[in-house]
Amino acid sequence: MTETREAMLRVNQAGEFGAIRIYAGQLAVMGDRTPISGEIATMAQQEAAHRERFDALLVKRGVRPTVLQPVWSAAGFALGAATALIGPEAAMACTAAIETEIDRHYTEQLEQLGDDDPELADMIREFRDDEREHRDTALASGAERAPAYPLLFNAIRMGCRVAIAVSKRI
Repeated sequence: MTETREAMLRVNQAGEFGAIRIYAGQLAVMGDRTPISGEIATMAQQEAAHRERFDALLVKRGVRPTVLQPVWSAAGFALGAATALIGPEAAMACTAAIETEIDRHYTEQLEQLGDDDPELADMIREFRDDEREHRDTALASGAERAPAYPLLFNAIRMGCRVAIAVSKRI
């Protein structure tokens, strides 16, 4: 299915917002007491920078954000807090799952855009590379040692797919 530029911007901004909220939930539970807290804080800063740039592009192009931001705020924070309560490895499993799905999502968008919108494509490509780094950091930080990793990983990816599909439209 072909995605409009407006839908791309809306869903990508929503995703960056959701990531910020996930990391906020994780840090609320873990604070700076774990070895991965610094990595999470750094990833959260990158996601905030991504969101700022998508926010600016939404305004520039006259695209409204998703009306579901309050839902994503609460859901993201809850997911982050819940995975952090399970433990640092589960928090990293959450990052690995989401960034795996976002890598797939951004790659599909880049294939669809081709050379038609260099400004948006360059932004998506840059952010996709950052998301890949986040995934790799999560895996190197023990994501696969999380309790019930395959179940947790795939459940979070499925939730991410649903959030993407809904945020494109609403």
